[in-house]
Amino acid sequence: MTMTLDDVRGLAHAIRGEVAKAVVGQDETVEHLLVALLAEGHVLLEGPPGTAKTFLAQCFAASLGLDYGRIQFTPDLLPGDILGSNLFNFQTSQFTLTRGPIFCELLLADEINRTPPKTQAALLEAMQERHVTLDGETHALPGQFMVVATQNPIENQGVYPLPEAQLDRFLFKLLVPYPDESEEARIVERFGKRQGPQRPADFGIAAVADGARLDAASAALDQVTVAKEIVDYVVRLVRATRENADLSSGASPRAAVLLANAARARAALDGRAYVIPDDVKALAVAVLRHRLVLSPAAEIEGREIEVLVNELVEATEAPR
Repeated sequence: MTMTLDDVRGLAHAIRGEVAKAVVGQDETVEHLLVALLAEGHVLLEGPPGTAKTFLAQCFAASLGLDYGRIQFTPDLLPGDILGSNLFNFQTSQFTLTRGPIFCELLLADEINRTPPKTQAALLEAMQERHVTLDGETHALPGQFMVVATQNPIENQGVYPLPEAQLDRFLFKLLVPYPDESEEARIVERFGKRQGPQRPADFGIAAVADGARLDAASAALDQVTVAKEIVDYVVRLVRATRENADLSSGASPRAAVLLANAARARAALDGRAYVIPDDVKALAVAVLRHRLVLSPAAEIEGREIEVLVNELVEATEAPR
């Protein structure tokens, strides 16, 4: 099955429409989720409790028709609870694999920073290489494997900060703020008269895609050209993070590769066969914010990563 870029744009429009049946606002977050889906990346959603991070991920999965799994991260969760384990079967006198919830196509890692780093690290191999190793044996994950993780802000009680190696596995870190007043009124109007848990099916969300169509959509990115000038622009922008006095740790070459791939996906969603500087600019903050570390002096001054990235984007000359 092959898809044109117009087909990709049409599929994305259908997915947006299904998610909008239940989710109020959050258009930019949905757009980034679509980019990550095409670019085969993972997404970290951060926001205060009650801002529909989990519900958004559920609706997104429902519109894709993918095999969906969820892990509720808790302080006592163990790596085996995520990956599974080999259990001895006394009837056959053999060990058999009991697969954990990670064996799915779209995994919701809910409140990922409420579990210790040892358990968080159970996702590292899966997110990077799309397989897991149990007792020395490698088990492949589905080709469309994608992690959508949620976390509460670090100021909340009972959370463990994600290690840098874990953060680097996420293509995007997206902030989910409180809605504005008009959106909140629509949320209350839509959900205030409903009893019990909210499910995507209750709002008529249907699957408008499947694994084959999503594979074809990702393959369509090969039709998108990244000009040498755009490559140089991405490299200059990423290297600028390593030379900024307000940052004690800049972005790695992996960040540059991911930013270029995400820009290709954004172009494809727009039906374009080429990347423009605006694609890079629109995604720079989401790709870089979790990969940069403020210097002690910048922290004391109250500097914000997002503001710094935007300043670097403005200061880096873009191709015309």
